[in-house]
Amino acid sequence: MQVNRMDNEALKQVFRSFLKKITKEVNPDSIIDDLYTKDIISDDDYRELRQAERGADRCRELFSVLHGSSHPETFIHLREALLDEYPQIVDEIDKQLTLQPTRQTQKPRMSQSTEGKLMRDTLRCQSFLLTESCFTSSHVKLI
Repeated sequence: MQVNRMDNEALKQVFRSFLKKITKEVNPDSIIDDLYTKDIISDDDYRELRQAERGADRCRELFSVLHGSSHPETFIHLREALLDEYPQIVDEIDKQLTLQPTRQTQKPRMSQSTEGKLMRDTLRCQSFLLTESCFTSSHVKLI
């Protein structure tokens, strides 16, 4: 497998290409709940999604909401939400990512298939490092 970099924009494009597969294979209810608890989905969107028809229609509505989201990590959180119940889909998505330049930080790299687990842990570490990098050097505590 090629070395890939993960960022929200790259995931957004890959998820778009997986729409048909996801609408057929994914039950969106737990995904919607997970994204709602992480404030990726607003209260209004959550109510509307819960009222949408179950199954493929609800998946399509979810994708519509997510593609209109301004949250900077919408698709990273979507990927994480899929990981526990649908690791095979996450692995396929990870394989589709291509090497892309990033704005400020180097994103996690993958050199082999991980069924999504290594990437999840790497993203958590990266999120911590990004939070820590917001402080000046006088405020950073070395572990």
